Amino acid sequence: MKYLSLLAICWIFVCTETNAQTNKGVISGKVLSKEGKPIEGVNVVLKPSDAGQATDGNGKYSITVREGSYKIVISNLGNDKIERTVQIKAGETVSQEDIVLGESPAILKDLVVTGQFEAQSLKNSVYQVRTIDSERIRLRGATNVQTILNTELGMRFTNDPATGASDIELMGMTGQNVKILLDGIPMVDRGGTRESLGQIDINTIERIEIVEGPMSVIYGTDALAGVINIISKKGIHQDNLMITARIQEETVGKEYNAFTKNGTHNQHIGAIWQRKGFQLSGNFTRNDFGGWQGDSTGRSKSWMPKSQALYTASAGYNADKWNVWYRFNGTDETISFLGPVNENLNLAGDTDYISKRWFHQAQGEFKANEKLSFNAAVSYTDYSRKTLNTQIDFETGKRTLAIGASQDKSIFTTAFFRGTSLYKFSPNFTLLAGIDVTNNNSSGDRILGSPTINEYALFLAPEIKITQKIKLSPGLRFLQNSVYDAPPVIPSLNGKIVLNKKLDFRFGYARGFRSPALRELYFKFKDASHDIIGNENLKAEYSNSFNSSFVLQLAEKTDLRLSSTLGAFYNVFHDQITTGTVAGNASVSTYFNLNLFKTKGLTLENKLYWKNITATLGGSYIARYNRLSESPQELGDTPQFTWSPEINTNLLYSFPKLGATVNLFYKYNGKRPSYQTITLPSKEVVARLAETEGYHMADLTLTKTISKYINVIGGARNLFNVTSILSTSQGTGAHDPGNSIPTSYGRSYFLGLTVNWSKN
Repeated sequence: MKYLSLLAICWIFVCTETNAQTNKGVISGKVLSKEGKPIEGVNVVLKPSDAGQATDGNGKYSITVREGSYKIVISNLGNDKIERTVQIKAGETVSQEDIVLGESPAILKDLVVTGQFEAQSLKNSVYQVRTIDSERIRLRGATNVQTILNTELGMRFTNDPATGASDIELMGMTGQNVKILLDGIPMVDRGGTRESLGQIDINTIERIEIVEGPMSVIYGTDALAGVINIISKKGIHQDNLMITARIQEETVGKEYNAFTKNGTHNQHIGAIWQRKGFQLSGNFTRNDFGGWQGDSTGRSKSWMPKSQALYTASAGYNADKWNVWYRFNGTDETISFLGPVNENLNLAGDTDYISKRWFHQAQGEFKANEKLSFNAAVSYTDYSRKTLNTQIDFETGKRTLAIGASQDKSIFTTAFFRGTSLYKFSPNFTLLAGIDVTNNNSSGDRILGSPTINEYALFLAPEIKITQKIKLSPGLRFLQNSVYDAPPVIPSLNGKIVLNKKLDFRFGYARGFRSPALRELYFKFKDASHDIIGNENLKAEYSNSFNSSFVLQLAEKTDLRLSSTLGAFYNVFHDQITTGTVAGNASVSTYFNLNLFKTKGLTLENKLYWKNITATLGGSYIARYNRLSESPQELGDTPQFTWSPEINTNLLYSFPKLGATVNLFYKYNGKRPSYQTITLPSKEVVARLAETEGYHMADLTLTKTISKYINVIGGARNLFNVTSILSTSQGTGAHDPGNSIPTSYGRSYFLGLTVNWSKN
């Protein structure tokens, strides 16, 4: 294979062992469930040292430590915690009896931090939060964040082969209303399209938290629809050295060649070093997508090739009452458009879209005492997008800059600071107070001038336990924007009511505010296929949003857990910013404010954990507002809302004795109706129904543990071989794909190898 050198490095790490010193001893054992099955990933730590290890696939652990008396602590989220005193002698191995961990349903909940006063379980949160952990990401064989989020209920992605970008939609609302965070820090994008999601290294992600509903008070602008917080891996705060390497090859439809650019090629290597509270880590990932020919001919491709290098480096220190860390995320990405060959001149013109993102973030936490704690975060993002037009001469193979073509670059920089303080006045009253300061700047050939937008905010969010069963969290955000008259106060109210031991009810309301982005105001771009201009006269958006959910725990036993969540939402947007054509010139696109826009819907999600089976089954029915219904006399009667269904399911079955899993995912994105105006031959303008057809998506993934360090994964994506879907809408705008909407590049197959080596 093409990347044998990387595999050779991985094998060297696997075969490297550190022998115990003469003054050290070994303690070993096995951790089992009540059913006698080994439990993988249980934390085994020897106190007061930081020596420890997570159990392997057979539930075993073996720890080398200096001789002495220790307390061995065995713990795992969702299980009982066990402590024992052990004596370690130099040169000897102490074999512990098998440790049986009982399940503890009371704590068998995912911990969440997004929007919370402090890390707490989903059960206790006033927000409806969904979590995707690193294990679920691994079992899907995902190489980018979109692959994971696209499987979530209420989420859809749209693709634009013309620019290589994709955008997210959450609960009927577009990406410009969805806040993307990395460790609680906002990610910078050029506009409403959330390109940043595709520029985060998925190999460094610990978990993803999705908060549905408005989060404008806590997170401000862009958080009208919800928040996606991507949380990076931080280590386990004990002395250790861990090295991870991964290689994965995937076909693109039927196109693949291991020794050329055809197909998808992914490589990753990373390391974490920890000692006495200090931690250093570094990661490098290379993703090469060769594009997809599809129905195109010659050099042209229906999906453009993409080459991506991702870098991360971090340093931190953790103490009893405080910790600080710095993290750098770098992206170097090139999307290539390959032009047709001029047979007379034997020349071709190509365009490269080059993105570079340097994202610096530093955070610190200090716990003064049991009642008072502080948190501070500062970040700086330098994000640029460059268009490079070149010409290649196939006779000489020489590539030169294209004469007369634009060579431009747009730069977006953001400096951000957040400081919060949490004070527990009593067990029933906690106050979170914070400040946000944001400075956005932009410049370049496609930007009018060098505009700047500053925003300052102060927010207060107490959490009040009215009774043991009722918890409320009102909030206020005070805003000042340097460009717009922001509302002086943004209010919110979230609450949780325990109806009985099995049933919880959550509800929320928030006022939303979103100022136009720099790109929406000052962007200008014109070439052979694009003509887009910003609009300096845009108004800021504001909204009123409501959501609620019932969570029913139908069963919560040792070997059986079954829950059901029924949710509802309703959002009203005023002056929503969207794109459209300029009056009198359908070839030019710009941004403008809609007077009114609404979304509403229902969601139902069921989760089952039974022995070796993990399964989810859910559905949604989401409506989007039809603004043409406001003019029945001119355009005819049309429904106020158009509805679209969605169904998804995920089935995971594990084979503990074989160290293998089978994961099947399925999702149906239902038909989406909409109304648009058309002009009849009689010159009468009327409303007509347009529909985008529904489609089915499914993936199958198989994993197998080969040894203590090595795992193999393989499978197939897009089992239904969907490439595009039909739409009866009349295309308008610069990027509109017409009547065929690109969805994927067809059924693909992948095979990967992962090595996780740990010194302890």
